[in-house]
Amino acid sequence: AVSLPFAVGQCGNQVGCRFWDLALREHAAVNKKGIYDEALSSFFRNVDTRSGGNGPDIYKGKICSLKARALLIDMEEGVVNEILQGPLRDVFDSKQLITDVSGSGNNWAVGHKIYGGQYRENIVEKLRKTAEHCDCLQCFFIIHSMGGGTGSGLGTFVLNLLEEEFPEVYRFVTSVYPSGEDDVITSPYNSVLAMKELNEHADCVLPIENESLFEIVNKIHQMINSGKLGSTVKQNSLVTSSAGSAKTLPEKPFDAMNNIVANLLLNLTSSARFEGSLNMDLNEISMNLVPFPRLHYLVSSLTPLYTLADVNVPSRRLDQMFSDAFSRDHQLIQADPKHSLYLACALLVRGNVQVSDLRRNIERLKPSLHFVSWNQEGWKTGLCSVPPVGHSHSLLALANNTCVKPTFIELKDRFMKLYKKKAHLHHYLQIDGMEQSCFSEAISSLTDLIEEYNELDATKSGPRIDPSRLKIAV
Repeated sequence: AVSLPFAVGQCGNQVGCRFWDLALREHAAVNKKGIYDEALSSFFRNVDTRSGGNGPDIYKGKICSLKARALLIDMEEGVVNEILQGPLRDVFDSKQLITDVSGSGNNWAVGHKIYGGQYRENIVEKLRKTAEHCDCLQCFFIIHSMGGGTGSGLGTFVLNLLEEEFPEVYRFVTSVYPSGEDDVITSPYNSVLAMKELNEHADCVLPIENESLFEIVNKIHQMINSGKLGSTVKQNSLVTSSAGSAKTLPEKPFDAMNNIVANLLLNLTSSARFEGSLNMDLNEISMNLVPFPRLHYLVSSLTPLYTLADVNVPSRRLDQMFSDAFSRDHQLIQADPKHSLYLACALLVRGNVQVSDLRRNIERLKPSLHFVSWNQEGWKTGLCSVPPVGHSHSLLALANNTCVKPTFIELKDRFMKLYKKKAHLHHYLQIDGMEQSCFSEAISSLTDLIEEYNELDATKSGPRIDPSRLKIAV
């Protein structure tokens, strides 16, 4: 089974670059003999370079030349060129890249309407070629940010395109949401316009907030510099630092933040890449965690973030990892799932952890978590035997929880502040095919989503009222 990632825009490609780097490092740590195996085939092709990369993939024996199964799209060349000149240059070739020179100018409409139309054929052609090399295409992955022009506009255009071309393949989206102090003034417009597309065309969205990533990175730096925790925090925690990777360039401000998102994706895809006693593929996440089609936003938390435990982990330390996954400090959006309502929750554990450890911790945590009345046993679990490099084990928790609502409400408020004054609208409305109705439809789509979460929240304390669902004739 193969997942096909699309990195769109500057943020998407920077995160993608870290993901491919770390994924190669993970496989290298396990695959000492350099044999092309099933684990590698999930995200990489093994190509015979003598045929110019056009020959059939080599499925047996030694690794010849690994090519990432991915498409990199950006309307500015900068980040993609950096990747092509960096240590990952051999993992990609020009057939997987789509770039332009001028960028989308922080305008969703330019990315979605102009570049979408202009590059549609090119994207479809490259998409089909890449898909042809996959023997069993399991899902598409889009990595993008919501605040800029290319990530939000062209990213959601690609999402629609995937639905048209491969309607039966699941669409997973990792979306980085801007913070209130964002450096893009028009980011509330771009984010809300993109949200409407995510509501309608994604099967699963993992929202991640820049603010949360920033706080996590700051906290790690504080812990390292305070000296108190020097023994438990390794200076170069693989979660936030690129130390030891192929990259030896000086770190940029967003590298540590991008690294956290890349680690989230590594854990998310670990079951597809490695063996485990309880493997969980990505389609199972969507199947089990999304009870209603529009409520497909999953809150993610990652542990360990702050400490790298010793290799032999006593069960007490292991239990702490499960507790951490439900605390505010480890969430990748500013949210508190413990005090909101759960529709379902998935735990993806890596490393030497037993099913009994999982069961014990679920039983221990269950009383403190509020689950909807009709899904009290809403747990999905996965165990992958290969831990992240440098760790003995890790845990990714994905919660379908009403705690995403404040993120959406804040986004709506920031949108309305600009929209009431009609500020910056002319930049969007001068684009062919962009009407003011696009804005009113986008904000009403977001308002409806918030309302659906409100209805669920209302059931938490009062009498149980189930949200309106499909009427099924019996």
